[in-house]
Amino acid sequence: MSEPKVYISYSRGDIEWVRQFADALRKRDVDVWLDDWQVEPSDLWQEEIEASLRSSDAIVSILTAENAQSPELFADLGMALGLGKPLIPIVSAELESSAIPAAFRSRQYVMRGEPDEAAREVAEAVKRRAA
Repeated sequence: MSEPKVYISYSRGDIEWVRQFADALRKRDVDVWLDDWQVEPSDLWQEEIEASLRSSDAIVSILTAENAQSPELFADLGMALGLGKPLIPIVSAELESSAIPAAFRSRQYVMRGEPDEAAREVAEAVKRRAA
């Protein structure tokens, strides 16, 4: 069986935590698509993102106060729903529950803590779905 692949949607201000989280997922045999790692200068950014969303087994969205209402987050959400991909929200503790968009709030989400612990929860979830 091949490694499940996840696409990570996040805010640029969160890149250090996201890199640690993505590294921890890789250590758990999950293939990760992270724009910071895969999009090269001169690449057509939107085409790369759309291709990755289509080829991923799940979409992981990191929600913070900074990005909870961003158009990019909703674009990723729309693509995930349109493609029938599982959506796994990771919610920051500083984010009030009323600020979590309904499409994310209605799903079981992972509370953001240590990157390794969040990666463990996400890896288990995507591997169960792939089995």
